[in-house]
Amino acid sequence: MALKITDECINCDVCEPECPNDAISQGAEIYVIDPHRCTECVGHFDEPQCRKVCPVDCIPNDPRHVETKEELHAKYLRLTTEKAG
Repeated sequence: MALKITDECINCDVCEPECPNDAISQGAEIYVIDPHRCTECVGHFDEPQCRKVCPVDCIPNDPRHVETKEELHAKYLRLTTEKAG
């Protein structure tokens, strides 16, 4: 399942550089996560790095984008293939 950033975001800028898939970007008011690029760090790390560094704990699972670990891994493989190509 992809992650999302809630309204509690304080725009501290620490999550964006931690994302290995470039899924996090500055939105109109707060940072946002592109669910098509978010793999919850599957394939890169054991836990989502954005959650690890977030000082206000505002990055829950996004129930609108439910994915299994296998689907997240397949997305990771697709993204790394695109990046290499």
